[in-house]
Amino acid sequence: MLLLDSGAVSWFSRSSPQVVALVKCLRSEGLWPPTVPTPVLIESLQGDSARDAPANRLLKTCEVEEAVPVWLARRAAYLRRRAGRGSAVDALVVAFAEPGGAVLTSDTGDLGALAGYAQDVIVERI
Repeated sequence: MLLLDSGAVSWFSRSSPQVVALVKCLRSEGLWPPTVPTPVLIESLQGDSARDAPANRLLKTCEVEEAVPVWLARRAAYLRRRAGRGSAVDALVVAFAEPGGAVLTSDTGDLGALAGYAQDVIVERI
């Protein structure tokens, strides 16, 4: 499973040759569409339809996960406590990726620290 954090949502929302090339590559590897937990939208969107249009176009191509079960919220809290850093949304993204998932991010510091306590999660810079 491939997950996007808010930095990755912003990056993929741009129209650029790099974005197009990476999406093609991810599709060919069977990794597209990615999953985006709804709390990521809080950090990714601004509540203004014009400003949010590029992100909303991207989100239409993603699997937006609307439910956060209690057990997953507890797991995210555990990861955040163990890592001693990262936002609640960062911790939730890493917990969603367990086990064996990958997270694309612009913040490898916090997410990498969280993944250090997660089960088989890879964090890659976007």
